[in-house]
Amino acid sequence: MSAFSRAGRFRDAVNAFRRMVDSGVRPALVTYNVVLHVYSKMTVPWKEVVALVDSMKEDGVAMDRYTYNTLISCCRRRGLYREAAHLFDEMRAAGFRPDKVTFNSLLDVYGKARRHEDAVEVLKEMENAGCPPSVVTYNSLISAYVKDGLLKEALELKTEMELKGMKPDVVTYTTLISGLDRIGKIDAAVGTYNEMVRNGCSPNLCTYNALIKMHGVRGKFIEMMAVFDELKSAGYVPDVVTWNTLLAVFGQNGLDSEVSGVFKEMKKAGYIPETDTYVSLISSYSRCGLFDQAMEIYKRMMEAGIYPDISTYNAVLSALARGGRWEQAEKLFAEMEDRDCKPNELSYSSLLHAYANAKKLDKMKALSEDIYAKRIEPHNWLVKTLVLVNNKVNNLSETEKAFEELRRRRCSLDINVLNAMLSIYGKNRMVKKVEEVLSLMKENYINHSPATYNSLMHMYSRLGDCENCETILTEIKSSGMRPDRYSYNTVIYAYGRKGQMKEASRLFSEMKCSGEC
Repeated sequence: MSAFSRAGRFRDAVNAFRRMVDSGVRPALVTYNVVLHVYSKMTVPWKEVVALVDSMKEDGVAMDRYTYNTLISCCRRRGLYREAAHLFDEMRAAGFRPDKVTFNSLLDVYGKARRHEDAVEVLKEMENAGCPPSVVTYNSLISAYVKDGLLKEALELKTEMELKGMKPDVVTYTTLISGLDRIGKIDAAVGTYNEMVRNGCSPNLCTYNALIKMHGVRGKFIEMMAVFDELKSAGYVPDVVTWNTLLAVFGQNGLDSEVSGVFKEMKKAGYIPETDTYVSLISSYSRCGLFDQAMEIYKRMMEAGIYPDISTYNAVLSALARGGRWEQAEKLFAEMEDRDCKPNELSYSSLLHAYANAKKLDKMKALSEDIYAKRIEPHNWLVKTLVLVNNKVNNLSETEKAFEELRRRRCSLDINVLNAMLSIYGKNRMVKKVEEVLSLMKENYINHSPATYNSLMHMYSRLGDCENCETILTEIKSSGMRPDRYSYNTVIYAYGRKGQMKEASRLFSEMKCSGEC
């Protein structure tokens, strides 16, 4: 069982355990601990974890510190922070003193559940217990803040650890690079990478994967593949995350043949699809608009005996949302409850998108009221989602309401939120408001994305300002990005509406030469 576990062959480990029990061999403490560790990696339903612990107790096998630490870790990917806190208290009541692993595991649970205040309390308790936080501890907290878009707080934690004499490691830097990339601060992300190299901290495979994603999602495939080649030159072998990142990047850009090609190369390299790969495939096919293929991948995953975790459900919900399949999304919520998998803010975010794409405004409104009334845990992510979905249905007043709520909470404004505000103000020809948002982007050092430029072109096109429309197209090219079909179509349409067919034809020819037609 241990050998299978170390090799990542978790289903084989579980099968070996079942054969052992069926043969009448009584499991010992170490056996249960190995199986619980495997369960934590497989993210089996929580009720099955509890059933195994009950069997352990019935066999008269007492839990040790490792058992408790493993169980707390089991709570991490499921976001079961209440259960983790209960186990922590039970562990101390049983006479076991929490160690660094215990505290770091609990802190990680709170971080994944975005319970930042609880995570900070764990940090204080660690210090009071004479168990000083390590770089690993700070990295866990920084990761939690980054995932919630709280980059200011994450950077403050980095400064705090440096003041305590701890040097940021490759995990610290890579986490910050990914976070800065996510909110559109590309210059800051590149600056952090340069700082990392200056400080003698060599990039690892995770760093290269983050850089591949950073270039890929912006359509900079030449730079992306240059990083891929550099990764191999540095002596690294592409791992499952590398392949999954390439799947996600090509999926986001609607390149379904490349998605299939990467998956074939991945299998040729000897990788057996596990949860994360299936999640990437579901996301990639749905982004290409291939919803039936995405659902077929989910079906194949279930047939392979792989337990869906929260990330799997969120990928499927996101696929259903893109197709506006809100009824199926609601059914999936019920399935999650049956499997003891609590929906998180990403789950609710996808449900909102499903309602928006299906134009179910009444359901959007009801869920929005629950968010504002804090009947659903008021994560900042959900308020950001309200900005996006209300922009999607062109509901100006509700979009502004959510945006003001974000500012009231002093949340960091990421590229997606600001692009949504640009979009809705642009659609409503509110030029001064658009200029205010552009100023906000500049103040926060947020780089323009293709969506930023497209929103500006769309606004100028609606205003009949063809010259400014083409100026934005030129800016896209000078920034190193590749204009997409939407960009060209917007400018061509602007010239066409004004009867300037010579200019429209010129851009049409340019679009064909660029390969976008």
